[in-house]
Amino acid sequence: MVKINGENLNAAGKTLTEYLAATNYDPNRIAVECNGDIVPKVQYGETVLKDGDNVEVVSFVGGG
Repeated sequence: MVKINGENLNAAGKTLTEYLAATNYDPNRIAVECNGDIVPKVQYGETVLKDGDNVEVVSFVGGG
């Protein structure tokens, strides 16, 4: 199980790109932290989620 934004999900073995493709997140408007480290967007396709990982996905919201 991978904890993503506080929820345990069965996402182990997927890359960040695969996980994000199955969600409503806009990859251009998010930042991803995995186990306390920011993951650069160019590494989403090679970052494989593992059991016990703690992931935070943060969306940027525009406005005034």
